[in-house]
Amino acid sequence: MLPGPFQAARALAATRVLEAPDLDDALEILHRDPVANAFVATRVEAVGLDPWRLGGEMWGWHDADGRLDALCYAGANLVPVGAGPEAVRAFAERARRQGRRCSSIVGPAEATAMLWALLERSWGPARDVRAHQPLMATSTPVTEVEPDPLVRRVGRAEIEALMPACVAMFTEEVGISPLAGDGGLLYQARVAELISTGRSFARFDEDGKVVFKAEIGAVTAGACQVQGVWVAPEHRGKRLSETGMAAVVNTALAEVAPVVSLYVNDFNVRARAAYRRVGFREVGAFMSVLF
Repeated sequence: MLPGPFQAARALAATRVLEAPDLDDALEILHRDPVANAFVATRVEAVGLDPWRLGGEMWGWHDADGRLDALCYAGANLVPVGAGPEAVRAFAERARRQGRRCSSIVGPAEATAMLWALLERSWGPARDVRAHQPLMATSTPVTEVEPDPLVRRVGRAEIEALMPACVAMFTEEVGISPLAGDGGLLYQARVAELISTGRSFARFDEDGKVVFKAEIGAVTAGACQVQGVWVAPEHRGKRLSETGMAAVVNTALAEVAPVVSLYVNDFNVRARAAYRRVGFREVGAFMSVLF
């Protein structure tokens, strides 16, 4: 049910765009759940709350006592953080009045579902709604699966060899090519950033083609998040996702963060089974609305 004008105005009044003096309070909220909040936390920890550097605004919601108690990142994605029903209603009203500027809404399933229910009338229709995406995590080195010794960090000079696999993965996962619009300039810059920071992993065959790849897309002191897991079609069914992920997980736990996480579509039964075999366990659920 949509709020009336008075309720909408009151909800909107409880939110504002956060600024530099709010950083410590925002980080406290983000650190309440390092796994679920890894994507937003890694950006805020790196650049603070300045919208230009952050790539979007950080909205804050204040409770009845005036304390900052929930966040919503509003950039290329709309991401609620620590948001209960009142905060979600406030963020939805701000988003509705601003108009859709994002390519997706993504975050913890309960808050995201409520946010979408409030925005669908003005923002819909969505291109795809993935209502339940298990959030999985592990803090234990893999011992049950032998890590693939050929999986390694991608070198800076290997971006051209890696890009076709990245484009194929993105297109399969999201349903559109990352080369659309700007010809892939932003996407290629992101791939290059992950390579340069040592967060891109792959196995190449004798001809230099990617057999398996994955990236660590978000890194905080408490957790990191794996993304972009992909196996070349001609190599699927050989358990390379398991051995490849075992290599990535062990490296990440040893060198990056104490917890490794990811989220996966619930209909991807094979991937979920592979992740369980390398030690991942469900710790929550995400939801994604794609435009």
